Amino acid sequence: MRKLVWAALGAAVLLLSPASGASPAAAQSKRPTVALLDFDFGAVQQWWSGNYDIGKGVADLMVDELVNDGTYRVIERKHLDTIMAEQNLSHSDRADPSAAEIAKIGKILGVKYLIVGSITKFGAEENHKGFNAGAYGGSKYGVGTVGKTKGKANVAITARMVDSSTAEIMASAKGEGVSSRSGLLLGGGGGGGAGAAGAIDMGSSDFHDTIMGEATELAVKQVIEKLVAARSRLDN
Repeated sequence: MRKLVWAALGAAVLLLSPASGASPAAAQSKRPTVALLDFDFGAVQQWWSGNYDIGKGVADLMVDELVNDGTYRVIERKHLDTIMAEQNLSHSDRADPSAAEIAKIGKILGVKYLIVGSITKFGAEENHKGFNAGAYGGSKYGVGTVGKTKGKANVAITARMVDSSTAEIMASAKGEGVSSRSGLLLGGGGGGGAGAAGAIDMGSSDFHDTIMGEATELAVKQVIEKLVAARSRLDN
């Protein structure tokens, strides 16, 4: 009887043991490694105050989402910026870097895939409540100084995942976020608080609580969902 019990326990241990190649380390190695360049926003006329780079801000938000999802291994953005500076590489062709630049970045960082893209919409239709504001581009989209507003914030993002060894586009994703509610249009940056002038800091809690922040996060999540869904097409 005792022999039967020990045999049963031994069989259970074998069943519960991870199969060959299925260890946590092996699973980790099977995740493709990606790096995100700053996104281009040349199609968006700057209406916010200060020199905040919304393309860098969106790329940072996407990194956070990808890390939390866990499908890909993601290169630290500060490390990427350091490498770009050391190698005299430019973010100027953010949306469409050359094949040579893609290959160089991929080789230096040891990444298989680069994610590049553009912000094509970043504005709001609004009905102001006694706050100073100015339209930009001669359209109904206006912002200027922040304040309470009832309107619609609209943010649209496109992204492509590019094979660094071949420059082949492996996946393309688009996301569009809309927030239609009353609330603060744009949170202040630099510690100015919710009533500060129209500077942007996408990493601040002020921005996350605004209608522009809400629309941006919705667009980012849509893009990430599509990039995650494309995982099955990629090599490790």
